Amino acid sequence: MSETSDFNFPAPEPWVRESIRSGIAIPAHPLALTKNRKLDERRQRAITRYYHAAGAQGLAIGVHTTQFEIRQPQFGLYQPVLELAADTARNCDAASGSKTVLLAGICGDTKQAVAEARLARDLGYHIGMISLSSLSNATDEELVTHCRRIAAEIPIFGFYMQSAVGGRDLSPNFWRNLATVPNLVGVKIAPFDRYKTLEVIRAIAETGRSDKIALYTGNDDNIVLDLLTKYVIGEPQQTTQLRIVGGLLGHWACWTKCAVQLLQTCQATWDESTLSADLLTLAAQVTDCNAALFDARNKFDGCVVGIHYALEQQGLLDNLHLLDPKVGLSSGQRNEIDRVRSTYPQLVDDDFVKEHLDQWLS
Repeated sequence: MSETSDFNFPAPEPWVRESIRSGIAIPAHPLALTKNRKLDERRQRAITRYYHAAGAQGLAIGVHTTQFEIRQPQFGLYQPVLELAADTARNCDAASGSKTVLLAGICGDTKQAVAEARLARDLGYHIGMISLSSLSNATDEELVTHCRRIAAEIPIFGFYMQSAVGGRDLSPNFWRNLATVPNLVGVKIAPFDRYKTLEVIRAIAETGRSDKIALYTGNDDNIVLDLLTKYVIGEPQQTTQLRIVGGLLGHWACWTKCAVQLLQTCQATWDESTLSADLLTLAAQVTDCNAALFDARNKFDGCVVGIHYALEQQGLLDNLHLLDPKVGLSSGQRNEIDRVRSTYPQLVDDDFVKEHLDQWLS
């Protein structure tokens, strides 16, 4: 890591750090395509406007839900998609007097990742969220060096991605060393594994920098319990208390108005000494919805197209096309999503979308 010791690490703007630390809803933005599998700019803008109107104070673009294939030369969509989302979000912010935190997904080997970080920064993105899937054989030291090179271009978000969609194991030692990067703003914890989730939380606590690094759930299978739990780490005489303060989630890419309300409901409990049993029921209901949306029954094969189906049902998308024509809803997935839509209407924002859809599409 000595190679990067002389780097200057750009600090996030104070309002960005404050917003992230407060805990916000950040949907992972999907990709709208025409029937010819070209970028559908009209519907892509409409989805961004929907998130903004729903109360999401951040957007994650160029991430798994946006489809990693946007980087492939035959598509060449990484820059256009980032530009479109940033432009639309800025217009929404100007009209409403608000500020949206923009996170760009950063992927690939160090050369590619640094180039993506520079592009994101130049396009006005505030944070780069790093996927380490391409570095499956790298050591902890090599991984941290990679992250520091990216952090020299843009403030960063760490990302523990579940193995079912391409993530790799990341040790507590990696997280302890990553926490030393001065402009690490937060960590998205998304291994879909309780043991690994606790490893990250404990590692961040042990660094003494937990007051500077926000924890976000990406565990779409355990959203509510992640947001309700107070984690107490350390010996009885000297403990550190941490919370997962917000969510950066593919699950929140649909039914987003309800997701924002869910986050607020969880945050409202943080000063209470007891929790209502109804919140445990809610936790199970949200996980049931996610099992359908993310196609857990089929090892998450339909985890992106399930979100598309939910958005199509509301009129935000008009097809289920992904860049890979071989990917579609799994057997039984449509029926499962229809089931949870009808079973848990309180978790679906159909009325909100119906009221504003024409405006977002205009």
